[in-house]
Amino acid sequence: MKYIVILGDGMADTPVDALGNKTPLQVAKKPTMDMLAAYGKMGMVKTVPDGMAPGSDVANLSVMGYNPKKYYTGRSPLEAVSIGAPLVDGDVTYRVNTVTLSDDEDFSKKTMLDYSADEISSKEGAELMAAIQNEFGTDKLRFYAGTSYRNLLVMHDGSLNSTLTPPHDISKRVIGDYLPKGDYADILLDMMKKSYDILKEHPVNKARAEKGLNPANTLWFWGQGSKPSLPSFKEKYGLSGAVISAVDLLKGIGYGADMDVIEVEGATGNVHTNFEGKAKAAIDALLGGKDFVYLHVEAADECGHRGEIENKVLSIEKLDAAAKMIIDALENAGEDYSILLMPDHPTPLAIMTHSSESVPYVIFRSNNKTENQKRTYCEEDAAKTGIFKSEGYTLMDDFLSAK
Repeated sequence: MKYIVILGDGMADTPVDALGNKTPLQVAKKPTMDMLAAYGKMGMVKTVPDGMAPGSDVANLSVMGYNPKKYYTGRSPLEAVSIGAPLVDGDVTYRVNTVTLSDDEDFSKKTMLDYSADEISSKEGAELMAAIQNEFGTDKLRFYAGTSYRNLLVMHDGSLNSTLTPPHDISKRVIGDYLPKGDYADILLDMMKKSYDILKEHPVNKARAEKGLNPANTLWFWGQGSKPSLPSFKEKYGLSGAVISAVDLLKGIGYGADMDVIEVEGATGNVHTNFEGKAKAAIDALLGGKDFVYLHVEAADECGHRGEIENKVLSIEKLDAAAKMIIDALENAGEDYSILLMPDHPTPLAIMTHSSESVPYVIFRSNNKTENQKRTYCEEDAAKTGIFKSEGYTLMDDFLSAK
């Protein structure tokens, strides 16, 4: 039996007026997902425990079978594992977004125009991080370039007692109420202010301005955490596994769980990501000997954060085509397979950020199909089944069982 998780990050939503009061999942043309829903076991699952923020870090740990209340130590440490940043006990890590702020003279009155600086390229981002490391790097502070706008700060002998806000939660808002508070807030805020003067004049941003792109003109710190420790996925479940994702967070979870992390050329984390390449990588891994593949696609989440209705629908349709590629390949190879299809959390277009609501899931087994339930894969039909998993991390046990 081959096991595949197909995870569309943030693809769950609430009804959208512009879509006829339907959700993107209800509107999207997704025959493969609908087939899985018709012949599989469908329900709702709560991936974000009460009292925890609805981040992709918490939610994907749940989906992977790790109880976030036990194993979560922050988002950025998982990204540090992926980037290869060395961590020792006492280190505190921070996600560092290169964001676009407005040009108001008073820093506290600036507006968060774009949390990703038009999804700046990794090459450009690395150039900016080199300048930042040159300016701010010390024995205590070390900056690392990541993927696109997603970078990292490691603070030696740091503190977790600070309040930091994800920039994608405050799109189009004035930042004054969301600036760092708590331990080392003065250091972080000082670097944020100084970074504006450094980055706005950087050649990378001057070139971006000439192209009409948003400048990555300020550092934004959030997602602090400490060194993580996850049990091996293989020891936990007895299966050899691999993770396929464009983002460092998911790669970090994979590395932390001693799984193979497969790089795919052209995997960007947005609607233009290499869907076909990701599907082919999953097929090659499964037919090449892996028992389990966790295929994570970020695109719908990014579209939700940016309020891009049509692109969110398109992301779901492209993921559906990728799922068909995987199924066709396994069928042609004569392999029995199980698929877990789900988002990690909703990213509703109405609020342009994550929410904690439960999400629809399907478990489909090629050798144990149900009778045709004549339903589609969407939030409404999943809720109608009456099946509800209150602890998301237990869903993996159901998926990997023979039930």
